[in-house]
Amino acid sequence: MQINLIRKLIFDEKIRSLVIQTLVIGFFALLVYSISQTTAYNLEKRGIGTGFEFLGMSAGYDISFSMIEFTSKDTHLRAYYVGVINTLLVSVFGIILATILGFLVGIIRLSSNWLFRNVAYVYVEFTRNVPVLLQIILWYSILIHLPKIKQAIQFFEYFYLSNRGLYSPAPIFKEGFSIVTWSFILAVVFSFFLRRYLKNKQNQTGRQFPIFSIISAIIIFTPVVFFYIMGMPLEFEHPVLKGFNFVGGMVIRPEFAGMLLGLSIYTAAFISETVRSGIIAVSKGQREASQALGLKSSLVMRLIIIPQALRVIIPPLTSQFLNLTKNSSLGIAIGYSDLVHGFGGISLNQTGKAIEIMLIVMVTYLIMSLTISLLMNLYNRKVQFKGNA
Repeated sequence: MQINLIRKLIFDEKIRSLVIQTLVIGFFALLVYSISQTTAYNLEKRGIGTGFEFLGMSAGYDISFSMIEFTSKDTHLRAYYVGVINTLLVSVFGIILATILGFLVGIIRLSSNWLFRNVAYVYVEFTRNVPVLLQIILWYSILIHLPKIKQAIQFFEYFYLSNRGLYSPAPIFKEGFSIVTWSFILAVVFSFFLRRYLKNKQNQTGRQFPIFSIISAIIIFTPVVFFYIMGMPLEFEHPVLKGFNFVGGMVIRPEFAGMLLGLSIYTAAFISETVRSGIIAVSKGQREASQALGLKSSLVMRLIIIPQALRVIIPPLTSQFLNLTKNSSLGIAIGYSDLVHGFGGISLNQTGKAIEIMLIVMVTYLIMSLTISLLMNLYNRKVQFKGNA
């Protein structure tokens, strides 16, 4: 009996792998427990308390850039919220901008135009081989050397560009605007189901519908109609120069703009190579067959090449999105009030709760990364070729 059990442990692949995995997990858990106990003992020996009660204490510092109201009297927990929102803000807009720019450059890299193709090549090679931190500092340095407030560059009548940022009108939402917002949301949801219906109809009958035009019209004109029905419940507060600064309106700070430009331009260079490799992976026969049918080059790229290339593009594209999100922590170099700069830096120095704060910051970035991976994996599963089982 014992001999049979030993043979199973040695020769049965499933049992052997299960035992090894159990031992590894147990060893890792023991290691974590040992480190935790040692850390707690050392902290207690030095009279350093542990816990998260500091989150309810007054932060005692101001944050220069915040999407929500924050003063020095607010708590460290609110400072954490500000940092998370600022990190998500630059990450989301950076991902959108980098994706658009990366796709354009990737397609241009395959262009037959010698000038465009080589300009894109120089951009990609230069950007990929210069550290992202230097590029962020470069863009920030350019922005803070713009004209001063008194000599601000005015364009489109109500927009002012200076070394303190871009000042623009701020929207003021009046009563009834929520209905306009809901009409937009419902239009998007309706368009999603309408698109699926028209796609199925097209596959069944072979008749082509102007799906993009129909959906665009619904999404654009539905909220516009409700906007006028509700009496145009939206006004704008324009920035006005008074003394040494602008009053009213809203401002995009150089720190945010520098981070956005640095991260998106740097990441776009890598995305462009991912897009280029994905397009090259599509068989040339697909393009030749499409051209033989008389399709225009733009339609061939949009309807034939890109949909097939996405199955190759999406996995490495996910990695670039994750890199951009994590690189947002470099905002501390130019004073951008992200999660690391505010909560992970100033709050840590004031409270001395290094372990607790670093744990919160690490878990937050982990959740962000896992969320991006989940969404991209779901989309990747959708664009993969589906064969018969």
